[in-house]
Parts: sequence; structure tokens; C-alpha cells
Amino acid sequence: MATTEHPPPSRLRAWMLEGLSDMGKGHGPQRPHAEPEPAHKGQPWYRVMCLTGVDYFSTLGYQPGIAALAAGLLSPIATIVLVIVTLAGALPVYRRVAEESPHGEGSIAMLERLLSFWKGKLFVLTLLGFAATDFLITITLSAADASTHLVENPHLNETLHDQQMLVTLILVALLGAVFLKGFLEAIGVAVALVVTYLSLNAVVVAVGLWHVITEGHVVTDWTDALTAEHGNVFVVIGMALIIFPKLALGMSGFETGVAVMPHVKGDPDDTEEQPKGRIRDTKKLLTAAALIMSCFLITTSFITTLLIPEKDFEEGGPANGRALAYLAHDYLGGAFGTVYDVSTIAILWFAGASAMAGLLNLMPRYLPRYGMAPHWARAVRPMVIVFTLVGFLVTWIFDADVDAQGGAYATGVLVLISSAAIAVTIAARKAGQRNWTIAFGVISAVFLYTTTVNVIERPDGVKIGACFIAGIILISLLSRLLRAFELRVTSVTLDPMAERFVRDIASRKIRFIANEPDNRDKAEYRDKIEQIRQDNDVPGQEDFVFVEVTVTDPSEFEAGLTVRGEVLHDRYRVLTLESSSVPNALAAFLLHVRDTTGCTPHIYFEWTEGNPFANFLRFFLFGQGEVAPVTREVLREAEPDRARRPRVHTG
Repeated sequence: MATTEHPPPSRLRAWMLEGLSDMGKGHGPQRPHAEPEPAHKGQPWYRVMCLTGVDYFSTLGYQPGIAALAAGLLSPIATIVLVIVTLAGALPVYRRVAEESPHGEGSIAMLERLLSFWKGKLFVLTLLGFAATDFLITITLSAADASTHLVENPHLNETLHDQQMLVTLILVALLGAVFLKGFLEAIGVAVALVVTYLSLNAVVVAVGLWHVITEGHVVTDWTDALTAEHGNVFVVIGMALIIFPKLALGMSGFETGVAVMPHVKGDPDDTEEQPKGRIRDTKKLLTAAALIMSCFLITTSFITTLLIPEKDFEEGGPANGRALAYLAHDYLGGAFGTVYDVSTIAILWFAGASAMAGLLNLMPRYLPRYGMAPHWARAVRPMVIVFTLVGFLVTWIFDADVDAQGGAYATGVLVLISSAAIAVTIAARKAGQRNWTIAFGVISAVFLYTTTVNVIERPDGVKIGACFIAGIILISLLSRLLRAFELRVTSVTLDPMAERFVRDIASRKIRFIANEPDNRDKAEYRDKIEQIRQDNDVPGQEDFVFVEVTVTDPSEFEAGLTVRGEVLHDRYRVLTLESSSVPNALAAFLLHVRDTTGCTPHIYFEWTEGNPFANFLRFFLFGQGEVAPVTREVLREAEPDRARRPRVHTG
């Protein structure tokens, strides 16, 4: 492929696009495959647990308050139901996800493997929309709660009164600024934050439980109020089963737990193909995180419900969005409360950083492969700006309100967990594991119920999720349309017979005939040659090689190309190719022939009958259509130098 002179990019553009990898461009020889590296480089699982813990454990900053607001006096009972669902449902599901995707791809990749063609791509884009909802609301919700702790701190309340929106926007902007400069996920920082935060929470829980025990009337008051409001214990349990989906925020973190798998050290003899130690230790990570969080969820829900007046949880109340901080200030004094606030703000901010890193890792994993991202989307900094601006918009829409964003966050979390449950159910069924299939099927039903109830109760969650989905699909399809004529074959490999055909014909003028295989009988090839000779005035002594492309999955964007040669009917040389797009495959093959032989190849087509617009849609959706002009356009974009461009003839 010819190199052309381009003016040097501006300093700003060069900085913005630093690290841009232009995958799929070029068609030269690939680098030889390196020996597989051992997969045991990394950190012990308990340290990596803290990396996912900044997302998972930080929800203690707002979960008890949201739970009390949503469930009222039933909050502790509903939380116990939530913990049972977590340990008996979400945990087994994600332990299985860790087995099925040991490189951190998660449940989306599992489902992607089950579906092909456009329906698979659209399904993945839908899940990406909910994943974007999960991660972006993590950023905005964490920033909003961090600002709540700042604004409600007794030492800052007068200064920052009524400034929560501004503080939240500043925190989101600061997060974006850090990523623009360059962010490295620091496990050491995560460990320090998690250990400090959980230690402070343990102190608050211990003091809270002491007050519950020593002030025995609070338990009696609570049970009497429960009985008066709901009647007997069976009604209480039934109501808790109905209400617990409102507390689904407490199950966040499992998807992140699988995403950080590549950081887990595992065993010295682990390989990327069989990282048994990494899988085992990730299961320990998930189990330990779930158990720690479950203990804190139950105890914090219990002490906040019993010790904080119900009116203080309401919007504008001192415990709204900061129930544990309220207890820390009330029972342990302003100094300890301020330390607790600082710790909470730090871990919430780092949870936003973890979510931003998740977005930057997740979107490039799928969209560029689908051809559904602009070139600049492969660079980190432009995407950081996009996500930061979306974070501003979400913060403004929800008025930096922690409670208002809870529904959207829970929707994203529950949809991902439900999809994971369905994925492992299908995986168990394919593996012939009948008991696990039944168990995971029941778990899937529970999470689908939980998701449905959450959507009905708080439709704002699915609304914002739908906005993200619509945005991703629209931008993805527009990007795919704009990149329709881009050369997207990553490599071209010829088998020995194909190499022989190309080598033999290179001694003369290289002429190929693009043929759509039909019966593949002798008459088909004979008539095609005669037609091409007549339409293009090719002398009778000139030789041809047929090229036939079979479309595999037209929804795929980038792939390697393998060319196989065969002789049919003892005289016709035919090269067969498999690709997602006929024009792209032909263009890549012609450029490969030119580069390897040093000669300019010619290819001959017949015009395709039918409406040009309909033919373009056939090309866009199914990789076929009006092949000749599209092949020429792909060649024109890939090779600006007309003198070196392979020749396209139609007749």
C-alpha cells in the first residue's frame, strides 16, 4: 500500500489521539505469533478484590439510606432477602462466569458467542447500553453522594449550602481531567482506600450495635411498629420478598469482579489458555467480597433503620444519602465523622475512576470489531471527554440527587446480572449439566422477576438505559455506514495452490474474473470467460483465474482472509475466499497480489441488475449487492495513488 505525504497533525490533535491504534487498516503480512506468555503475572486475589471493592464496597456510602427510604421499617428484613439472593444467586452465577470467561470478558462475551449475524450484534449493543448505564450512573451517583458528604459535613455545611450540583459537576470534571492526563489503576491505592473505609465502617457498625443493645427500647419500638404496620411475621416476610428488588444496588460489583480477572496472579504454571489458578482465585475474590458486603449490608441496614428517625432519611434530611456518616458524626463526634467523610468521598471518587476505566475497557472491546466506532473512539482522551460530558448531562437531569439515580443504577446492575444468569444457564445446558441447568434457570427467573419489579417501580432506570441503548445503536450504525468503504481485512493468507496460481499468472498480465458461484459446472465458467472477452475486448490468448467469495457472517467487520486454490473440470483455476463482505475481500486480495508480485492486477465484473440503493443496502447488511463499484471505491480509499491501484473492469 502506498504511503502518501500528510501534513503533520496539530499538537492538540496529536495529544488527543495519542495511542490511537488503527486496527483493520493495512493488509501486509502479520507479525509472527509469539509464544504464549504465562498468565500468572499479577497480584494476589485479596489485593485485586480491593480493586473491585472500590465499586462494590463504596455503595455502603448510600445503600443504607436508599434502602431505608425505599423499604422503611422493612429495610433490615428486605436486606436479609437481598443477601440470600446475592449469596445463593448472584455469587454462583458469577463464579460460573469466571470459569467461562477467564480473561475478564464477562457475561456479554458469553452471550455474544451464542448469537451470530445482526441479531447478535444488536443484542450485544443493547447489553452495552445497560452496561453504560451501570458504569456512567456509578460515576454520577458516586460523585453526587461524595458531594452530599461534603455539603452535609458540619464544618462545610454553611460554605457549601445549596451547592451540591456544582460540587458534583466539579468532581465529575476532576475525574475526567485525571483520565485526560493519564490514569493507571493503582491496586495499592485501592487496597489503602478499601481497608481504611471498611475499618471505619466496622467501627461505626460496632458502636451502632452497642447503642442498639444498650438502648433496648429501640428494638422493641421497631418490632412494635412493624407489627402495627404489617401485622404478623408472615406478612412481614411476604412484604420483604416484594420490596427487596428496591434494594438491588447492594448487588453491584459482580461484573467488575469478573472484569478485573486479568489482574489476578493465579498459579505459576497458569497459561492464557488454561488459567486454572486465576479462575480458582477469582472465585475466592468473588466469594470473599460477597460475604464481606453481605455482613455490612445486614448490620448497616439494621442500625440505620433502628437508630435514625425516618424523617431524617427523606430528601433534604441530614441522613439522606449519608446514613452511616450521620451515625458517625452523631455517636463518635465531629473529628471521627470528618475522617469518615473524607474516607467515603475518597472511595466514592475512586469508584467513579474504576467505572470510567471499565467504560474505556468495555466499549473498545466490541464496537471497533463491529465497525461501529469512529476512528477517534480508539483513543482514550476523546472517549474520556464524551463520557465526562454525558456524566454532566446525567447529573443535570437527575439534579445531582442520589435517590433519583438509584433506579437507573439498579436497572443497569440487574439487567447485567440477569443476562449473566441466562448465559450460565445456557452454558450449563450445553455442557449437559442437568442439575446446574435447573438451578441456574431458577436463579435466572428470580433475577428476571427482580428486574421487572424494579423497572415497574422505577421506570426512570429503563428510560435512561433505553436512551443509552438508542444512542449506542444510532451512533454505531452511522459509524458503520460512514466506514462502509473502509478496507477492513486484517490479513491475507494463500494456501500453496493459490500461491501457485498467482505466481504462474504473474508472468503475464494478471487477470481475475469475479464470479458468483452458482452450479459451478463447466458451462458456467466457459460462458463467463466468453462474456468477459466480448464485453472487454480481451484477446483470446489471455488467461484468467476465477475468484469466488462466499459471505459468512455479514455483520462482522474485521477478519483475516484465507484464499484457497482449486482446479475445476481439469482446466479452470478458481480461488475461493470466505469473508463478511465480497467487495472488501476482493479489494484486499487484489492489493495483496499487487504487493507480493509487484504487478498491477486486473479484475473483471458483470454489472449487477436492480435498484442501486437496494443494492447498496444489500452490501451494507449482507455483504453483497453492487460489487464492482463498491470494490473500486474500497480500492480508491485504500490506495490513493491511482497509478498503483488495481484495475477494475465492468461490462
